[in-house]
Amino acid sequence: MTAFRRLLGFALLISVFAVHAQSPATTSAPASIAPLIPQLEDYVVKAMQKTGVPGVAVAIVYQDKVVYLKGFGVRKAGEPAPVDADTVFQLASVSKSIASTVVAVLVSQHKVSWDDRIADIDPDFKLSNASVSEKVTIRDLLSHRSGLPTSAGDELEALGFSRPEILHQMRLIPLVGEFRKSYAYSNFGFTEGGIAPAKKVGEPWEALSDDVLFKPLGMTSTSYRWSDYRDNANKAAIHVFVDGKAVPRYLRNPDAEAPAGSASSSIRDMAQWVRLQLAAGKFNGKQIISADALEETHTAQIQRGVSPATGKPSSYGMGWGVDHDSDGRLIVGHSGAFALGAGTTVQLSPSEHLGIIVLTNAEPTGFAEAVANQFLDLYHYGEAKQDWLQLAGDVFKNMVGTVYGGTPDYSKQTHPPTPTAAKPLWAYGGVYRSDYYGQIEVSEDHGLLWLRLPADGSLFTLTHWDGDTFVYRYKEESGATTRGVKFTLGATPKVLLENLATDGDAVFTKLAP
Repeated sequence: MTAFRRLLGFALLISVFAVHAQSPATTSAPASIAPLIPQLEDYVVKAMQKTGVPGVAVAIVYQDKVVYLKGFGVRKAGEPAPVDADTVFQLASVSKSIASTVVAVLVSQHKVSWDDRIADIDPDFKLSNASVSEKVTIRDLLSHRSGLPTSAGDELEALGFSRPEILHQMRLIPLVGEFRKSYAYSNFGFTEGGIAPAKKVGEPWEALSDDVLFKPLGMTSTSYRWSDYRDNANKAAIHVFVDGKAVPRYLRNPDAEAPAGSASSSIRDMAQWVRLQLAAGKFNGKQIISADALEETHTAQIQRGVSPATGKPSSYGMGWGVDHDSDGRLIVGHSGAFALGAGTTVQLSPSEHLGIIVLTNAEPTGFAEAVANQFLDLYHYGEAKQDWLQLAGDVFKNMVGTVYGGTPDYSKQTHPPTPTAAKPLWAYGGVYRSDYYGQIEVSEDHGLLWLRLPADGSLFTLTHWDGDTFVYRYKEESGATTRGVKFTLGATPKVLLENLATDGDAVFTKLAP
């Protein structure tokens, strides 16, 4: 599931943590910003107390200067090391905004065009509709208007499939949207939008990003390789909330979806990148990206809905959300979220050459978005126009209900009081296959039924529920849930793994022995 589809949020008391506010790395805030800083810091601390987010980093860029850098809290709950300006966070889907910047460099260098057809530069990539496969462009994929559904490829990633394997399987997913007329946020559609240009210039995505963007901007702590984040001593662990406490329980390796979600960076590095965005592609006097190429990423390509804050139409550019505030002022931004423990946002007000970045190390509660919008309100209006923490938190909670509403979690279902007996367990055994997911194996051992998912993956215990329906505990990005496994035995036995049906064909057919 996408970064925005795997979101949870609820309140946690801050008494668990000591909140550390680090000295700003930059203190020369101009007169229009300086009076807002104490209000912003007070808001951050109180929001940490309300949500329980253990670590936060904030940067403000104004008129091509980094006027504020600050870390709050700790990198890892239960440990004293504080967040500072060089602490590296996983960015989740803010990676998309960085990725479109990388491609914009190639457009500036006339090595690719936004309207290059994927069929010409990466002919191995195909969609289920031959006509769309022939026409789809870099622009279409980076703006989520290819027709791919939101979930495309996400469960394959969760099961451990590689990036090439996942991109290959895109050809098996029905297009649910109308090409170039409907919007659906797709991680792996976007991923191909970055990988195809990299293939055209003959350089791996990760190295390309280093060469054309991170090195020229001096972003020495930024990478699209999860191993670089993992090996950095000054990194923020990711946290989920368990029984009212932030816990660094999981690791999240998103390399398969680079460029859509695998970037990591420090707030110091991110501020340099925001300077580039607000200075029309210029950095320290040098034109890194042509103004036109960068501006195109900030330009609406497809309408994606209506802003819950203003009621105004909301659009998507290429790797950027494109919105307008209540006064009609352009706001360009993007958020990122891993329900396993990261929430990030960047928001730009181009007309004022003003930007704010907020990085957090806990599952999304709306914290990052609330802090950014609170600051922009203070700057533009002198006061908050909304209860941003409440609004953003409600948006995230509603997303969770939308995502999981069609996939029952059996731990929340009432077990039949007199369930129909299962058949002998051996009757369910065998190797089953789906064109999309490949093979799985079901076997009986010592009176238990087991599922191996995928063929070379983990073993899960199947527990009887009712008749030919079993359940298993499956670790999704929102945590472990109990999902249904429904067998249909007959001339051609089949099994449906309910939770996988949101991504691709989850009906597996038994292979002949």
